Amino acid sequence: MTTDTAFTFGWETTAHFECRLQEMINQGSLTLMLSIGYRTGLFEVLGTLDAASCEEIAERAGLKPQYVKDWLEVMTTGGILEHDSLFQTYRLPAEQAALLLQRGRTHSYATSVQWVSLSGKLEDEIVTCFREGGPLPSDLFTQLQSQLAEDNSVSIMNGLFQHVLPLVPSLIMQLCEGRDVLDLGCGCGNTLIELARMFPASRFSGYDSSSTLIEKARRTAEEEQIENVTFIQRELSEIHAIDAFDLVTAFDVLQDQAQPFRILDQVLTALRPEGLFLMQDLARSRSREINLQNPLSTLMFSLSCLRSMVNAEQDQTADGSRWCQEIALQTLQEAGFTSIDVHTLPHDLVNDYYVARKPPRPVA
Repeated sequence: MTTDTAFTFGWETTAHFECRLQEMINQGSLTLMLSIGYRTGLFEVLGTLDAASCEEIAERAGLKPQYVKDWLEVMTTGGILEHDSLFQTYRLPAEQAALLLQRGRTHSYATSVQWVSLSGKLEDEIVTCFREGGPLPSDLFTQLQSQLAEDNSVSIMNGLFQHVLPLVPSLIMQLCEGRDVLDLGCGCGNTLIELARMFPASRFSGYDSSSTLIEKARRTAEEEQIENVTFIQRELSEIHAIDAFDLVTAFDVLQDQAQPFRILDQVLTALRPEGLFLMQDLARSRSREINLQNPLSTLMFSLSCLRSMVNAEQDQTADGSRWCQEIALQTLQEAGFTSIDVHTLPHDLVNDYYVARKPPRPVA
């Protein structure tokens, strides 16, 4: 027999969850508009103005006023912008600007919100994977990721120079002196081209399995007359190089590969003695409790779901676990790397950064 108390509690729970659903729908719509605001340059324009009308903001951004007006209304109702109804102006408060404008001071939230729109572009394919099995079209996923990287190239480079390269003392100085560098999963090459420009004494090679992205990278390097960078279409599990590189990087790559274990074996062989491997991977643990401590844990699990669909046949451990921090560390050790360190960085809440070395050549 159902008591009145239980019946009342059930209704209250339903009402509470309904409020949550309404909030999620509103926040999802706001997230999409945040992404649009970043990609169209509207936040950059607002960051240079104290208060401005819709027409002035649209003109500065080079956009159509009628669409900018609707966007401004969304930002106002979502609590992102302040609106002066008397003067009909809009203002981006300094507190919001500090987090939305990517100036190397904090986590790249603009990158995170764009993952929502990226996932939306793949929704039909994701539904098919749920019904029929994977994988997602890897080339499509790679191109969308590359577009994301292109949109955020300035932020990525800021993070690379301010946070990632300094993880290794003297690495920037070594690149200035001249080193051989291989980047795995280079995509359209923007990051590698910028590194080649900054370190003209070093030699850079980029491998990617996508012929479309490699061709785009080659064209860009040629147009910008960057001569110390080479792009090659190649499966990442087939590096086929021995003692050829001082530094190998793999940014946001290993968790998307069908054979990450084989790739790490190839990386070790390709490195010279005491060479360095620098890897960025999703900050996912075997432990659910550790994962939930991440303030962007829901985004992290969503990305993990997408990536598992790209490589439905990815190697797994004997207990069925997919690629995660614990497996990455174990595999690096088993491959023969030494001095393995894992870092979390303030500019990136959803990734871990690994620094590992190849042992020195044995003394005869």
